[in-house]
Amino acid sequence: MRAKHFRFSVLILVVCLAGASCVPSVSAQVSSSVQGPVKITLDEAIQMALAHNHNLVAARTVIQQNEAQETTANLRPNPVLLGDAQFLPVFQPGHFSSEYLDNSAQFDLGVSYLFERGGKRQHRLEAAKDQTAVTRSQVADSERSLAFQVAAQFTNVQLAESTLDLAQQSLKSFQDTVDISKERYRAGDISEDDYLKIKLQLLQFQTDASQARLARAQALADLRQLLGYESVPADYDVAGAFDYLSVSAHLEDLQAKALATRPDLRAAQQSVAAANSQYKMARANGKRDVTAQINYTHITALSTASLFGSIQLPIFDRNQGEIARTRFAITQAQEQQRATNDQVLTDVRDAYEGLQTNDQIIQLYRSGYLDEAQQDRDISEYAYKRGATSLLNFLDAERSYRATQRAYRQALASYLLALEQLRQAVGTRTLP
Repeated sequence: MRAKHFRFSVLILVVCLAGASCVPSVSAQVSSSVQGPVKITLDEAIQMALAHNHNLVAARTVIQQNEAQETTANLRPNPVLLGDAQFLPVFQPGHFSSEYLDNSAQFDLGVSYLFERGGKRQHRLEAAKDQTAVTRSQVADSERSLAFQVAAQFTNVQLAESTLDLAQQSLKSFQDTVDISKERYRAGDISEDDYLKIKLQLLQFQTDASQARLARAQALADLRQLLGYESVPADYDVAGAFDYLSVSAHLEDLQAKALATRPDLRAAQQSVAAANSQYKMARANGKRDVTAQINYTHITALSTASLFGSIQLPIFDRNQGEIARTRFAITQAQEQQRATNDQVLTDVRDAYEGLQTNDQIIQLYRSGYLDEAQQDRDISEYAYKRGATSLLNFLDAERSYRATQRAYRQALASYLLALEQLRQAVGTRTLP
């Protein structure tokens, strides 16, 4: 009896443990199904793009290549090992003997080294480091451009989803109107012609919804390409309000901020320093190097040492052509810096004026036009459903409402895009 009770208890324990082991997997499946698709914010999208965009990752390798060139530039010349054996009786092998080799053959062993003059190695290293600094700023400018592209595409996704939401709401609302019109037609309140006209209008609403779904799918695919396909799953979505953001900043403050932060301007400034480094290196290369050599010689049973030295005479080639070229390159870099400085100021002003203009358009819509279009549609729909207005008046109010809503969403997207252009022009996402 005790044995049976013991086996029964063990069986219950096994069943409980098996059930407990199944719970986590079930709960994980439920949690996964509840969470739905992955949603990312704009800041997360930019960080993903900066970390995984393949073009940007490839551009960053140029920095590593330049750092490797710094190592090359800082290398000293290798010493040269010399050796020879002379007067060997190759064609008279019978003369080979230790005595002959000691008294008649000659053996030389030496080492030579090139001594660089004018600080060539230091100037090479300085020029390489300056070029690396320019490359870093250029890569930072590529990051700035990529952040703008991601933000612009993110806005396109939000616009597509907002348009799709509007199309689905309008389709549902108009479907209700078609159903009511069908009942009115059966009751004899409206003619068959009016019912067919309003039913045909349903096609436009269905087409708008299909086109909006297509625009959303394409916008998400384009954004995923910027982020890197491996960064997000295929069914991901964006998160964040598609709404108006007020910005209050003075043009002078924005321009001052841009002059301090724009990486392309910093690259232009560093290019001037790099051009000066190239000029110094060209002048150093005009100095002729000295080659020194020491030889050990064994001949006629004697061991001797010899010292040699050689240097080019700078009569014709003093590197004067490269010195002149690099001097003009300094002027070129300085002019390009001034041009970039002007471009930065122009970019900020253009973006600022564009934001102000789009802000004025947004304020026009928000001042009452959106509410008026909504009220006109609601009144016309209410009146039509009760036979107090004609079908043409209702359809006209419906078209005006949809056109106003779409135009407002386009204006809002243009405003947000202008805001991103201003951020790109200033060189920072945190505006002063």
